[in-house]
Amino acid sequence: MSLKIHTQPFAGLLLLAAGLGLAACGDATQEAATDDAAVSKSDPLAVIDAADLEQHVKVLSSDEFGGREPASEGETLTIEYLRDGFAELGVEPGNGDSWFQEVPLVAITGKPEPLAIRGDNVELDLDVPTQAVTWTKRVTEEVSLDASDLVYVGYGVVAPEYGWNDYAGLDVEGKTVVMLVNDPGYALAETERGELFNGRTMTYYGRWTYKFEEAARQGAAGAIVIHETGPAGYPWEVVSGSWTGPQFDLVSENRNMDRAVMEGWITQDVADQLFGAIGENYESLRDAASQPDFQAIPLNATASTRIENTIRESTSRNVVARIPGSTRPDETIIYTAHWDHLGADPEAEGDGIFNGAVDNATGTGGLIEIAEAFMAAEQRPERSIVFLAVTAEESGLLGSRWYAEHPIYPLAQTVGVINMDSMNVYGPTSDVVVTGKGNSEMEDYLAKAAAMDDRVLVGEEHPERGYFYRSDHFNFAKKGVPALYAESGSSFIGPDAEAAAAYAEAYTAERYHKPADEYEEWFDFSGAIQDLRMYYRVGEMLANSEDWPEWAEGNEFKAAREASRSAD
Repeated sequence: MSLKIHTQPFAGLLLLAAGLGLAACGDATQEAATDDAAVSKSDPLAVIDAADLEQHVKVLSSDEFGGREPASEGETLTIEYLRDGFAELGVEPGNGDSWFQEVPLVAITGKPEPLAIRGDNVELDLDVPTQAVTWTKRVTEEVSLDASDLVYVGYGVVAPEYGWNDYAGLDVEGKTVVMLVNDPGYALAETERGELFNGRTMTYYGRWTYKFEEAARQGAAGAIVIHETGPAGYPWEVVSGSWTGPQFDLVSENRNMDRAVMEGWITQDVADQLFGAIGENYESLRDAASQPDFQAIPLNATASTRIENTIRESTSRNVVARIPGSTRPDETIIYTAHWDHLGADPEAEGDGIFNGAVDNATGTGGLIEIAEAFMAAEQRPERSIVFLAVTAEESGLLGSRWYAEHPIYPLAQTVGVINMDSMNVYGPTSDVVVTGKGNSEMEDYLAKAAAMDDRVLVGEEHPERGYFYRSDHFNFAKKGVPALYAESGSSFIGPDAEAAAAYAEAYTAERYHKPADEYEEWFDFSGAIQDLRMYYRVGEMLANSEDWPEWAEGNEFKAAREASRSAD
């Protein structure tokens, strides 16, 4: 879920860039484009061109596109630009005769009352959003939770791969479950039992999205996650900022009535008060939940609240393009990138447009470049290649979720997914960061492709933060399709390496999800071209083989893949 942070353009960073010599990066981009032109056009890699990618980013992140908000004029400009780009290459529409797949969206703006906790030894009226953040996914004007019994269910995990079931023998129908964030592996990573789950690396069972989904499957009326900065990977301010205001979701036939009545977060301080009322404390009950024999604990208290909703429905669109396979067209490889960003803030002083140049005009433009390379190859790929530019990623990965739930091409026959989100505009690197490293055999192909440029694969710096579950490939992984999400590394090379590293670090602090994420003349696209050519090689290897990459043994998505392939 994205958080809009309103800020003035980053004049300070421009001065920093100039001081570091980054203004010269624009020359590097032009040199890269010249080098590309000198390469024989019989090589499909040659048409993945820095100048072309730069032009795509310029257009897609221009003020005219208004921040590419779903269901806006900016959406229309964006999807038509992509349609025309694919059509000019000779790529076919990917949804029958249409280039688009409609995605029904709903925005729910909730007005929650304070969360009232009542028990023999506790009486709390939790303020929203300083002590609690609550909402409902149910598409209805009002919901209420009335004296629902509170039950502490540890991590709220049912993970057969790890022999773990926090709901074993428990009936939570109509009750409100209280859960820890992350999974048992995080808590035990530095102990003698750190082999549980995936150690410090978060599994899907550690994501808050999973916890709310599982609580609903168990019949809970309410679902509450306890915030703790370390295992969550972000401070409370991210929770209070991201889950207040309009919340987007897909429109479902049952209006999400299968979800819990209320979902939300509470602070660690509140949890300590709640646990103290039964003679325990946060640390002791967190430790207890890390034991394989943990059993749920009634909290001898109830939760009540009421939420009024304002509901707005709209329709957005995914863009779908396809190159049919020459011999096995029913087998598909998908390249994904999200075309949307955060739109504009009409109340901002000065620049209120969230242009989203890096996030994700770069990846969106990259889809066109890779399509051009496949069209330039002497022979068409044996398997089909699909280019999927999805909507509403910034609203919760909704466009990719809609496709995964309503696939145009059967997921059992989808070989793998390659996702591109926020590409490198700083310079070339000698390494490639794999998000969720060790998840699947897709990485074997990536390693071969990277080695062709003397690059090596490395893991992410903070695997406990669960970044693998925060971009569009994840919705395919949930359905069992092996999915790859990689980024340029941090080991920059070349004469501007030091400056590039400094700017890459500054991007997160100064530009990410801010109006300052704009196209700049000094962008160096040579690193993005490195990556795009690498991703092309991965797809080309898979497209012209009979291989079916698998998930690693013990991976939480392996069972779903095996089930879908055996049923096909």
